Amino acid sequence: MEIVATGLRFPEGPVAMPDGSIILTEIGSGCITRIAADGTKSKVADTGGGPNGLAVGPDGKLYCCNNGGFNWNESDGYLMPHGIADDYSGGRIERIDIETGEVEILYKSGDHGCILRGPNDIVFDDAGGFWFTDHGKQDYGKRIHDIVGIFYGKTDGSHLEEVIFPSNNPNGVGLSPDGKTLYAAETYTCRLMKFNVTAPGKVAPDAGPGGPGIPLYRPEGYKFFDSLGVEECGNIAVATIGECGISVISPEGELVEFVATPDIFTTNICWGGDDMMDAYICLSSSGQLAKVRWARPGLRLEY
Repeated sequence: MEIVATGLRFPEGPVAMPDGSIILTEIGSGCITRIAADGTKSKVADTGGGPNGLAVGPDGKLYCCNNGGFNWNESDGYLMPHGIADDYSGGRIERIDIETGEVEILYKSGDHGCILRGPNDIVFDDAGGFWFTDHGKQDYGKRIHDIVGIFYGKTDGSHLEEVIFPSNNPNGVGLSPDGKTLYAAETYTCRLMKFNVTAPGKVAPDAGPGGPGIPLYRPEGYKFFDSLGVEECGNIAVATIGECGISVISPEGELVEFVATPDIFTTNICWGGDDMMDAYICLSSSGQLAKVRWARPGLRLEY
């Protein structure tokens, strides 16, 4: 495992760019950062709040899930989120021009009748729309834990819909190689769920027991799931907090392997390189981006 960059404030949402750089979010700094192949860092944009999941859309711009911000605990060089920010600025989906750094709010809470509390992770489909999870917020002072869902939006601002509600604080989201299955990782239940996609932005309402979700995998022990990525072969690689690493799960719900990492808050994975076998992993609490040769190629995303 090679450490590509250090000194990041809770990096998430890595996107592998064609030039070999990685663009990611720094939730703790409220900004988008590009990391060149030699580890050089440069700022792409300031978003404020809590920029979280990130993806490139069909127009070549970045689409960002902004969770509105966390409070933080910092101890012994490790940074960890701790509840809703005192200056919480509201959940939203942002569009960012990579060249100019211009940040546009595409959707905010209340648009199209949807409540956005803590948008977290995002993936585009082949129709040009995007799925995203809302992880919600915890307000320890008010003893509140949000009930949240999974959304679908269009890039022209014309459509935002909460397709799946309720969902158990979903975090990572991804699509199968054929686009027919939506995956979501639930943090606190530590479950990987799947949903049968019937059309862009639609899932079968009765696929699982009592609703659309089908439980696919849940590990033993005291662990949490964070973001996820999908391999070219269809395996789902889920960042696993507590066990410190990446759990690779087959589409049939079997554990393929576990790849250990040195950070308890291992949160995200993406793939790049000509053969899509360079895996980039966010070691978030220690503020690092790691690179490792993966056993199998990652799935090339739509855009």
